[in-house]
Amino acid sequence: MRQRYQLKQRPQRSRSYESDDHERGACEWCEYALVITLATILLIGVSALTIFWVFYYRGGYAWADDTPDKQFNLHPTLMVAGFITFSGFSVLLYRICRCFRRIYVKLLHAIFHALAFPCIVIGFLAVLDYHNKKDINNFYSLHSWIGFVAMGLFGIQYAVGFFSFLLLLICNKGTAGFRASLVPIHAAFGILTFVLGVAACLTGLTEKAIFGLGAERYSGMVDEGIIINAIGVAMVAILAVVMYILSRDKFRAPESRGIHMRTSVDL
Repeated sequence: MRQRYQLKQRPQRSRSYESDDHERGACEWCEYALVITLATILLIGVSALTIFWVFYYRGGYAWADDTPDKQFNLHPTLMVAGFITFSGFSVLLYRICRCFRRIYVKLLHAIFHALAFPCIVIGFLAVLDYHNKKDINNFYSLHSWIGFVAMGLFGIQYAVGFFSFLLLLICNKGTAGFRASLVPIHAAFGILTFVLGVAACLTGLTEKAIFGLGAERYSGMVDEGIIINAIGVAMVAILAVVMYILSRDKFRAPESRGIHMRTSVDL
């Protein structure tokens, strides 16, 4: 009788476990969709908010000797687009494009970095030329030091990634071990570059707020100051959400979990 009772109970326990697994899967999918959507909104929104700030409060854009302040406006806009929006999407592509073939994700990763590259270069040249026109020293602030390091790491990362993970695919089998050994290094420095980029944008935003508005006016929480602070909060939120997504191993594509178990991020 006891055996007969146990046999009857087993199917019910099995169904219960399957139900729990299905419920966990649904919760994980909702979590994934929520944080990816939030990251997408923030990454696009921070650039849109920066453009609004520049057009509404700073007079828009230009590159002419008689309007150096409008030329400077290219600097925050392009640096936010390059270091945060495009780089942020590039970092998250391995989580967003889970159903794509790996080679296509690599190509998209390279394309987003290629979009970020001219933004960073033109933004840097804009502020360098602005300083020369205004007779202001270059690389004197913490913001400029952090930004210079971030730009250097970005350039090195792009060159190494393009050579190692795209060009070396010509000899796929012969270079597989070398490329696999570079993955955790490339991933770690990619995250470091993104964090430094966010830090550079935050310090630059604070610097511009104090110099552009003045400490007394900025502390009075005028409308422009609120917009500047909102851009900064969005940057911090982006960093938090991106790091959370990268820390969740279950958000990876299934084949990536087995290949890259030794690293917590996959760029």
